Amino acid sequence: MKTVSDWFVRCLEAEGVKQIFGVPGEETEDLLFSLEQSSIQFIPTRHEQGAAFMANVWGRLTGRAGVCLATLGPGATNLVTGVADANLDKAPLVAITAQGGFSRRHHESHQLIDVISLFKPITKWNSSVYEPGVVAEITRQAFRVAEAEKPGATHVELSEDIARLPAPDDAEALPRRTVRRPAPDAKALEEAVKLLSQAKRPLILAGNGAIRKLASEELTRLATTFHIPVACTFMAKGAISDRLDQSLMSIGMGFQDYVFEAVQRADLIICVGYDIAEYPPEKWNPERTAKVVHIDFEPAGVYNHYTPEVEVVGDIAAALGEIHDRLKGSGYSSETNWHKPVRDRIVRDIESYRLAEDDTVFTIPGALHVIREELSDDGLIISDVGSHKLWIGRNFPTHCPNGCIIGNGLASMGISLPGGIAAALQSPGRPIVAAMGDGGALMNIQELETAKRLGVPLVIVIFNDNDYGLISWKQTMHRDRSVFTKIGNPDFAALAQSFGIRGEQPKRVGSFRTILRDALKNSEPCVIELPVNPAVNMQLINKLKSFWKNPSSVS
Repeated sequence: MKTVSDWFVRCLEAEGVKQIFGVPGEETEDLLFSLEQSSIQFIPTRHEQGAAFMANVWGRLTGRAGVCLATLGPGATNLVTGVADANLDKAPLVAITAQGGFSRRHHESHQLIDVISLFKPITKWNSSVYEPGVVAEITRQAFRVAEAEKPGATHVELSEDIARLPAPDDAEALPRRTVRRPAPDAKALEEAVKLLSQAKRPLILAGNGAIRKLASEELTRLATTFHIPVACTFMAKGAISDRLDQSLMSIGMGFQDYVFEAVQRADLIICVGYDIAEYPPEKWNPERTAKVVHIDFEPAGVYNHYTPEVEVVGDIAAALGEIHDRLKGSGYSSETNWHKPVRDRIVRDIESYRLAEDDTVFTIPGALHVIREELSDDGLIISDVGSHKLWIGRNFPTHCPNGCIIGNGLASMGISLPGGIAAALQSPGRPIVAAMGDGGALMNIQELETAKRLGVPLVIVIFNDNDYGLISWKQTMHRDRSVFTKIGNPDFAALAQSFGIRGEQPKRVGSFRTILRDALKNSEPCVIELPVNPAVNMQLINKLKSFWKNPSSVS
């Protein structure tokens, strides 16, 4: 160990970092050469935003902070969207940026901006390495804070002059230590169990915090033992398998979907790991009349539409396990099948979008049927942001935690392709589909080169309507027309081929199925472009309007 950058890299190795995603720069030179001598793989990306999204999804899938690297100035500013997305999506991420030397920070200088101030509102914690002796403490703090519940983004700035200084003689990395989360308060558990024991139609609203593996297991045990229905937010899809009778699929649309019938009939809502940033409570509790139990790693915030009767704060899995055991000992039972008509209606509606194999007109929900049938239960679909995100959230049954990744905190376009690359690196052999619209695809299409260079087995499905479809959909709902949303596009299959990647444009549903099935078996990336008819978007709205005018008329 010779320099501060060598020591910093040693500290990153001690944190278990395997990959760093980023774009090389002049001011990161020392750090890059230190990485070359380490066990860490540096993966050059084609844009810093792509690097941040890769670190974001890596962190979300593993629970260990993904790491991205950029130089000063424009490198740092290009990271911002992906870092902010990780922070609001509660994905652990550590961003590293370079900075100019101290000799030029007191006046205007080339590419020099205050990066620490820039990252302050979009991270849980961030700091500059102002002198060599603090490297180990800052590195340990960055990872500890990023990975602590609720996870999020942190940032470390390492200037070029500090990076090349000699490391102290006693330079060592600080060890990682397992920190046990506090157990829920016994009295809070008692109050929650009392409310549940009095409820006949309880409903669980599962949020982002419920997607952790142990929490998912305990959630499933509680729901199946006592026949409690579960509605998952988009980011919690898979916390309970959608094959189970207790699943009401998802909740998260900006308008009243069928699942709201169960929410309205419930006499107690148990919010498990519920994330306000993902789905505001005024959507599902507009009259502020719902009786709510809050179970989460942190206390509830203060909101007019979210005032829990009791808050069970602590480890979510432990809380659910305690509630299960106490209820079982009390002989509790609820109305077993009160939610069944709602589930049946949801399942039938999803099935209604199935397309015939010889159909030549594609719809997003119709294509999702094909993807769901060809993707294994433990496979992953990662959604970009657009109208397809709503359909994936609503119409794509998910059967395992992190079987469907949807960014819904910051909800950034452009996450799906780089995120899919990170997922393929993290889980070799896992079948992965990166689904995106034409708008989101061109946000980070340059990462096709990264996918090709790495040879990741990733299937990229682009739903093309030549429109910013989600904005068009919402404008039409509000004003019966859309403005300024129409766009043009390249031939995506030909574009993929120009990168040396297989590109396909199936003309029939059956050929899409064949191409997709084959692509999922191969070890190379593949791009499939589907022209989609967006008419189903407003058809859904009109169908739901008719239902809510007279719900009892629909069996």
